[in-house]
Amino acid sequence: MLKVERTAVMNFENAMRGARNPLNSWARSDSSYDADGNFVFGPNDLDLARRLCNAGSDHRKFIRMIFVSMDVTAPLYWWKEYDTYKVATVANSTSTMHKIHAKPFELSDFSTDHMTPDALKAFSAYVGFMEEVRLRYVNEGKKKEDWYDLIQLLPTSYHQMRTCTLNYETLHAIYHARKNHKLEEWHTFCDWIKTLPYAEDLILFG
Repeated sequence: MLKVERTAVMNFENAMRGARNPLNSWARSDSSYDADGNFVFGPNDLDLARRLCNAGSDHRKFIRMIFVSMDVTAPLYWWKEYDTYKVATVANSTSTMHKIHAKPFELSDFSTDHMTPDALKAFSAYVGFMEEVRLRYVNEGKKKEDWYDLIQLLPTSYHQMRTCTLNYETLHAIYHARKNHKLEEWHTFCDWIKTLPYAEDLILFG
């Protein structure tokens, strides 16, 4: 399971102005904003953007200046792979260390969508045991050994939400590296990438 919410895309105008700096061609810029405040590429700017993107990473530096912020909820096993992308990314996550005990454990807190019936039955019992430990921690003095049990019992299917910021160049790298990955979560993430403004022109090429 993976969910992306509260997406914001920023800085198209500044990025495009920067793309025109090398040839001082700002007068040819023809982009604008629509009535809702969305950036709209003009034909000249879009043609230049496409040509720069197709010319290689040294020429498409301007897409590193197009920023995306979003909230992503995903299992820890997916976040371990996402953390491969450390360049031009920032993330603040919900804290397992401080808040692991704050709510009851439920099956919906974990990705179980591909478990076999036998695995799901065993895992349900496991989650039940974790809830017993949580209640003991909360109600019996918050003993450190109970807290350690919670932290070390926590499986990688546990969902964590992070607020992330990254740029179109990083999304280009992610999309082309992960679009055919065996994890369904990567397919969901790549499908989200496709919905971003001008993704077909600035991210999906190549």
